[in-house]
Amino acid sequence: MSMSGEPAGLRERKKLKTRATIRREAFRLIKEQGYQNTTVEQISAAAEISPRTFSRYFPTKEAVLLSDDHIAPIVSAFVEAPAELSVIDAYRHAVETTFGALTDDQREEAITGQRLMYEVPEARGLLYTEYVRLIDQITEALTKRPDQPTGELERRVLAGAIVGVLIAASHNTPLPGDPISRCLRVLDQKLK
Repeated sequence: MSMSGEPAGLRERKKLKTRATIRREAFRLIKEQGYQNTTVEQISAAAEISPRTFSRYFPTKEAVLLSDDHIAPIVSAFVEAPAELSVIDAYRHAVETTFGALTDDQREEAITGQRLMYEVPEARGLLYTEYVRLIDQITEALTKRPDQPTGELERRVLAGAIVGVLIAASHNTPLPGDPISRCLRVLDQKLK
């Protein structure tokens, strides 16, 4: 399925399969050899692709650790969350819905990627970049939610508060779950 819920075409399915294979092989090699001892060339060979193809899917070795496949569905679910939910509850609903729909394999891959993101020092800068990108996406998504601030600054502050909670709750904690939901509830209560 595509992000819009439409069945993905053959080309898109092939891309998703290749991306998943690259990540799976990278995680396997990193587990066996350690992050520092695993090269893009080794990952590419294990995934039966060229290093050039690897770079089309992941610009750096660190990027293979990032579970950014969940960002677009979360933002989409946030926009589509019931109108009566507060901004924070709508985001909590989106996270719970998206991660609740993962298969066991997808969940395991996301947990592995999250764990490695915090263990590998080279990946920490990538985390910051992704958090800033998420702030931008939530800020834009707020324009599509009913009764939300019309001012860019207010939307960005709300988005930053949500991402701040994500950072605080998920640091060294693979995959969002109860800690993030609880922390988002605290933020929601304090904003009322």
